[in-house]
Amino acid sequence: MVARSVITVRQKRLGRELRKLRELAGLGLREAARATGINEGKLSNVEAGRVGVSSERVRFLASHYGVGDAGLVDALAAMAAERGRGWWEEHREAVPAGYMRVAELEHHAVELRTFQTVHVPGLLQTEKQMRGIFASSVPSLSEEQREARVRFRLRRQEVLGSVTYAAVVHEAALRLRAADREVAREQLLHILEQSERSHVSVRVVPFDVDGFAGISNPVTYANGSVPQLDTVLVDTQHGGAYLDAEAQLNRYRTVLATIEKVALSAAESRDFIEDLVRQS
Repeated sequence: MVARSVITVRQKRLGRELRKLRELAGLGLREAARATGINEGKLSNVEAGRVGVSSERVRFLASHYGVGDAGLVDALAAMAAERGRGWWEEHREAVPAGYMRVAELEHHAVELRTFQTVHVPGLLQTEKQMRGIFASSVPSLSEEQREARVRFRLRRQEVLGSVTYAAVVHEAALRLRAADREVAREQLLHILEQSERSHVSVRVVPFDVDGFAGISNPVTYANGSVPQLDTVLVDTQHGGAYLDAEAQLNRYRTVLATIEKVALSAAESRDFIEDLVRQS
């Protein structure tokens, strides 16, 4: 049993889900070890994501825990079967670890929903917009660091070719000039272009909408292959917070649904952005 030197968010999540199943079965680690014949230490390491687990072992554990949700068991078995390094691992030495976690989350999602108040969502940013944003980072970044982040974000955007994406963006983010007027105009045109894709939706919350109190931090809701594997990413000044407890998921489902109710429709949002382009 060789412990991993790097544990990804995905590996930690699989371990947590197995622990949840054990606890729902009313079993402590020692009891589960006796019932399954698996060494208690190994079972603990599996639940912490420190060591891998096979699909067969996942199904074995689920059977002993009395799990009747076949969809969830299949999804967890599929997670256990994942092998190889994601493309983001090639950048591990060049960008912060938080970037790895975001890319991994997006890669495994079947649908992404996001609400952004200050910046255009990263998956919709132009290269020049990215450069403007990274140029104002605190503490300041070297040119090499900025370029590494730009390359990474551009690579992340490839996920839009395979995932359903719904973004709600506040007017403030659309009006913010990360660089200059021309870059801002190009950014708006790029959003319009991306919104024409059949699986990409962009909606706007204008300043003058009634009944909107907002939320303080950008939020991304990533749908997993089954609802139990959904994840919420809340961006904070101290990094991203990844939430997956049932109560947290329910809260942010409600938050996003509330925001989507006050947002302009997709067609109205296109008209709104086109008007901003004409003003620029």
